[in-house]
Amino acid sequence: MKLGLVLGYSGRHLSLPMELIKEADALGFDSCWTAEAYGSDAVTTAAWVLARTERIRVGTAIMQLAARAPTMAAMTALSLQHLSGNRFIVGLGPSGPQVVEGWYGASYHKPLTRLREYIEIMRQVLARQAPVEFEGEHYQLPYKGAHSSGMGKPLKSILHPEGAIPFYTATLRPKALAMSAELCDGFFPIWMNPQRYDIFAPAIEEGLARAGGGKGLADFDVAPFVTVVVGDDLDACRMPVKGMMALYIGGMGARGKNFYNTYATQLGYGDEARKIQDLYLDGKKAEAAALVPDRLVDEVALVGPADRIRGEIDRWRDAGKNHHVGSMLLGTGQPEALRLMAELVL
Repeated sequence: MKLGLVLGYSGRHLSLPMELIKEADALGFDSCWTAEAYGSDAVTTAAWVLARTERIRVGTAIMQLAARAPTMAAMTALSLQHLSGNRFIVGLGPSGPQVVEGWYGASYHKPLTRLREYIEIMRQVLARQAPVEFEGEHYQLPYKGAHSSGMGKPLKSILHPEGAIPFYTATLRPKALAMSAELCDGFFPIWMNPQRYDIFAPAIEEGLARAGGGKGLADFDVAPFVTVVVGDDLDACRMPVKGMMALYIGGMGARGKNFYNTYATQLGYGDEARKIQDLYLDGKKAEAAALVPDRLVDEVALVGPADRIRGEIDRWRDAGKNHHVGSMLLGTGQPEALRLMAELVL
């Protein structure tokens, strides 16, 4: 099992914890992950980290599809591959309708179809076997639609690939997860109980079977985000996790359209998920966070004194042995948490 470090996206001011990133690099962490919402972007930050590190791989968790054309994403991936010594990882996701329609002014129609087309076009660019031609519902290359000049021609990337570039997606929905297992190298669950791989298993198995060529679970990295907070006060260590989970379960989408709320229900917390959403959407964010069960936090995160975390790590190790978890992508700002996890996992 490998370790990664999740950086997230900026608040009002953009800065990157380079000392923490360099510590992870020195400890033998495999990867570091940037993000974007509607502030800092994922690519600039990934390039900054790649330029200031030596070994650690850097990926985007995630590049939003609506933010760039698939050929631009492929150009970015090739550029960063060349400049970093093949340390860049492509992480993609459709985001959600509030961001896509509200921020990018684009349609959120058929996001799964868009994601498949996007990946297929990027793969064509990176394979560089022929000039890129594609006829899809969302993308046409060359473009021949309304107001076309008729002068477009199929093109092949000037820049040559230097080896394979891994692809990851962020998804929780079964059809999207099956597609990820078919086309990609891994996926990010926003959080995960390592003993509940069964939630993902049918979709992953379907996708791996479609991929063919002997592709198995060992070739597909289940890479959940895992918050780690080390401290003597267990309740205080749980609080940041509760705040994050309340935001996603309660606020990331309207009623009936919140994937994270549905996921919390699958994990066995349907009653709590409904109440958290009601409170959050009513503006009662603190009350919503307080309602996140301690048991749910303890299932998906590692919090509290170091000895307590040592006692919890076997659940994750066992999941790693059978490839139910391939990478733990850690959300933490504590150097001592990085050192503890390196001691326990690497």
